[in-house]
Amino acid sequence: MHGPDVWATPKPLLHRAHQEAVMALESLASFGTAAASALETVRTLAEADDLGLRAAAAAALWELERDPENAVPRLNDLLDSYRHDVATDALGRIGPPAASALPRLRKSVAFDDPWIRVHAAAALWDIGGEAEVPVVMQTLPAAWDKNDATSNHVLACLNRMGPAAAPALPRIRAELALPRRGGRFRSITCDEELQNACRTIMARLSCPIPHPNQAYRPRSRRHEGWARGAHPCSPGACC
Repeated sequence: MHGPDVWATPKPLLHRAHQEAVMALESLASFGTAAASALETVRTLAEADDLGLRAAAAAALWELERDPENAVPRLNDLLDSYRHDVATDALGRIGPPAASALPRLRKSVAFDDPWIRVHAAAALWDIGGEAEVPVVMQTLPAAWDKNDATSNHVLACLNRMGPAAAPALPRIRAELALPRRGGRFRSITCDEELQNACRTIMARLSCPIPHPNQAYRPRSRRHEGWARGAHPCSPGACC
């Protein structure tokens, strides 16, 4: 056999290679500027055709180089891609130097998808600070109510916000009063992490912390099932 396709990489292998490259980039990013010797390779990958690979490389560029002029435009270009979450979170980590992303992030909080809204609202706070509080506090609780799998991300942002998160206290108090919480993975470990996050925020704001058995009004049929002690995966749970 001869021809240009003889040595072409099969798509499944290429996809696996991209996944492994993304994991390698995430590992490099965790080392920060100590991994700066890999910058040449990371810059090359930031031009990749694969969006997942390009997003991971653009995020890693910031962690390794700390140059917003290089990282922010690349991340802005990815906000409309399926890897918008990676780009949005990276822009949030950059903070105020990523202010050029604010107009597009403000548009993103109006999307229907609660995950897009949560990531965008968190980045708005991290970049714009106090000026973005009204939009952030309107977005986070609403997205949380729509999909409680976002609760870990919502609480992490509220924790960073400090006193500015005070308007969310009734929602946090209601979550802590539930017999069981949801979260991204709906596990015991996740439930404990959510409880700790709620208590941390409430303690910071010097608020009374409700007992788990405290009476509350269920927010949905699913929460009503949890109030009766039914696990969300059990036959008696309301879904």
